[in-house]
Amino acid sequence: MTVFFLSRKFNNFYNVRWKSGFRKAQLSLVFTILIVIVESQKPEDGPYRGKYIGKFNSYHHQASGEVYAVDEFTFLLTGFNYDGNGVDTFFWSGASNRPGPQGFIVPDEYGKTNILERYFNKDFTIRLPDNKKITEVKWLAVYDLNSQNNFADVYIPEDFEPPVSQMAGTLSRNSHGVSSEAIDILDSKTIRITEFSYDGKGQQVHFWVGVGPSPSSKGQKVPDEMGYLDAIRAYDRETITLELPGDMTIFDVDWFSVYDVETKEDFGSILISDDLNVPPSLVKVTPHTESLPNCRQLHKDYRVSWEVFGPQITIQLAGNVKEDDYMAFGISGSDSQSQMQGADVVVAFIEGHQGYAVDYNITSLAPCVQVLGQNKGVCRDDVVGGQDSYQLHTFGREDGINTITFRRLLISPDHGDKEFVLDRPLYIIWALGRLDSNNEPTYHDVYPKRNVMIAFNTSEPVNDCFSFTRSEVNLKDVWEKAQIFDRSIRSFAATLGPAGGKRGYQGITGHVSNGLAWYINGLMVPELWLRRGLTYSFKVRGGNNPHSPEFYHPLVITDEPRGGFDRLTDVKQSEIRVLAGVEFTRRGRPKPTAAGPLCLARHPDGQDRRLDDNFATFKKFNRTLRWSCESGDPAILEITPNSSWPDVVYYNSFTHANMGWKIHIVDSYSNSAKNNGACSVGLARDTRLLLAAAVATALLLSVTTGGWLSRFVGMV
Repeated sequence: MTVFFLSRKFNNFYNVRWKSGFRKAQLSLVFTILIVIVESQKPEDGPYRGKYIGKFNSYHHQASGEVYAVDEFTFLLTGFNYDGNGVDTFFWSGASNRPGPQGFIVPDEYGKTNILERYFNKDFTIRLPDNKKITEVKWLAVYDLNSQNNFADVYIPEDFEPPVSQMAGTLSRNSHGVSSEAIDILDSKTIRITEFSYDGKGQQVHFWVGVGPSPSSKGQKVPDEMGYLDAIRAYDRETITLELPGDMTIFDVDWFSVYDVETKEDFGSILISDDLNVPPSLVKVTPHTESLPNCRQLHKDYRVSWEVFGPQITIQLAGNVKEDDYMAFGISGSDSQSQMQGADVVVAFIEGHQGYAVDYNITSLAPCVQVLGQNKGVCRDDVVGGQDSYQLHTFGREDGINTITFRRLLISPDHGDKEFVLDRPLYIIWALGRLDSNNEPTYHDVYPKRNVMIAFNTSEPVNDCFSFTRSEVNLKDVWEKAQIFDRSIRSFAATLGPAGGKRGYQGITGHVSNGLAWYINGLMVPELWLRRGLTYSFKVRGGNNPHSPEFYHPLVITDEPRGGFDRLTDVKQSEIRVLAGVEFTRRGRPKPTAAGPLCLARHPDGQDRRLDDNFATFKKFNRTLRWSCESGDPAILEITPNSSWPDVVYYNSFTHANMGWKIHIVDSYSNSAKNNGACSVGLARDTRLLLAAAVATALLLSVTTGGWLSRFVGMV
């Protein structure tokens, strides 16, 4: 661009002022020198790194490199070299006219003020100490304090403006209640929209970006704040942060819109300035090339590729997932919508040096359990009388991305497999989640709420995939780990409720979740403190219908933390000590004894379970739940811990794993309080919360009229 601009100016200047060949030759030489000078001061083409400051002036010890301003406080050094032979050498900065003893040490890329070691062509950032700003210094140097020699320096230009977040205005208010306060461009890939609203009543509405004078259908989806590419949900004055997809930056777009791709209508938009001086994004972009001709991006972290050849379909799943995560993909259980129940899916994962693509059949929204002698739930095909129809082809993990390729017949002979039809689009389902200790899929963390359709037979290849991105995620604090430590409490009400995302059951216990958790006296999986020699009772309302794979949860107490005793093999069961809740038949088969009618808390209609982690506390989350309780008396599980009981045991579900938590068995409450200062929480630390929860639970167990019950729970 610089060369083009100077060339155009030169030609205009020559045509007007210079006619002789000699003078033209002179001017041409000057022009060439000028280009060399200008280009020597400009950074090389490549990814946006921030605002360019210049090259190090190299004097000694091969110190060299280029310097950018990332933000008001931070330098980016690229291609930096230094032989490491200085005696007392540091990064050094100051406000004097030139580098000298009057200055201060700038910590290295690790935040340390150690003597600099050898660098070879390295890229890294360094930050000025004590919140000093780049505009407050005049130079950055590689300086030796012992000899007071300057090995290299770069000067900050006068009136230099480092990159900072920029405000881009507010969304125009066109229709469907779209509005916002300030929209901030935080860096080259990140947009924050403050107080965003949209009524959710459009047809196929997406966050949408593109080039040109105004929003149009020739644009591209921007994943929502959770990374989904489905039509966006309703928002009510929410502040959300969006990341531009793949390697796209804010410099690649002219506008941002809330756009309905079905009706081609702009609900609200802003124009993006083309001279933004914003920080570079710290998001790592990982290109990923699919080996099959068709590709569909399902989520910013997940894609599916495929090819139909003859009677077979080859599928490749690629996901930006953790090592113990699975990727699920398959044909919906319904011909009219995306539905898990009745679906035929593949669960793909990598364990160690082996890849897997396992055929599953979903008969119920629950882990695979035995119901009256038959396996129900999310079960492998070979467990429910079918066969594994997928043939693994290749697998690999690189840069945090799992890639697994497999194939299957379009029309499988297995009666449990659905057909990949080619004459129309198919409704599909997909999910990402964690594997349990048996490499079985648990309740998924990432999944679509909208219908997803794919046409597997296309005349031309389709590809809307983009590079994977990864950034440092600031994990939200786990909800408070509740404990019931009160010698006066001898009775506990055990009901069921949602597990609450990563801040709930998973964060509290460190275990994977199956979606439900025990609520004891209204608290999610609290740790209980019981004294040996005293008798306690659990009033259990976890479901007593053995025909239900989802809601049949007798309470058991064992010395094993995960539960699901009934799902274990005979060998595994023999290794576990059952302390309460199970008796054994004459044939030695376990039979639960504490199965009461179901009392269940649910999300209200319209509330998205994927947003559970947005609640700051369990108390706020709990207030939104709606309870429903079946009539009938609860099952009573009575226990009297004795000296043979371990110091820590666990309450759990007989049928499903990962629903309960710890019971501490103590000889004396007073000694335990001394030895476990943190354990004096519970009733003592939050008396009002526990009393309210206990009262609410008591009413839940005695009142079964929904309206009265819901009003009371909303008041607590």
